[in-house]
Amino acid sequence: MKLFIGLGNPGSRFDGTRHNIGFEVIDTLSDSLNIPLQQTKFKGLYGTGNVNGEKVFLLKPLTYMNLSGECIGPFMDYFQIPLEDMIVVYDDLDTIPGKLRLRTKGSAGGHNGIKSMIAHLGTQEFKRIRFGIGRPTNQQPVPDFVLNRFSKEESVDIEHGIDRSVKACEAFIETTFDKVMNKFNG
Repeated sequence: MKLFIGLGNPGSRFDGTRHNIGFEVIDTLSDSLNIPLQQTKFKGLYGTGNVNGEKVFLLKPLTYMNLSGECIGPFMDYFQIPLEDMIVVYDDLDTIPGKLRLRTKGSAGGHNGIKSMIAHLGTQEFKRIRFGIGRPTNQQPVPDFVLNRFSKEESVDIEHGIDRSVKACEAFIETTFDKVMNKFNG
């Protein structure tokens, strides 16, 4: 059993923003695996399917970023999904746009969605794909920056990062996360 979670904010006004890159990865993974996101439970939009004999869940919490754990904790409990079978994808200010940093654990690093997950799961030890969105360079406040869209100059790197994130998730269905990290970090 595998669970792939993308963090973001619900609503069309947030589509394509830096903070919603987790949602974009899950949407692309949904298309790639042919697992439509059509069901709702615990304030989340999800889909489930079977990939090479493995049950796969895709989840987008609709609680708004800062309350993501309110969806994820109950969802994992209800479906009895072990923590070691979950990966969360989210935006990372400390990484250049489109680059990936895969980790097995870590602090929230100021990311409120991850803070909420840690609070509801009771641990920092869960697999993650930190998707680089960069930092503002023009004194723009971080909350404004993460709710803006990527520039045209960044779009090629972002598309490449989405593709690599999807491939990393697909690889985790077949192999260990250590092997996935070795192949997709950077």
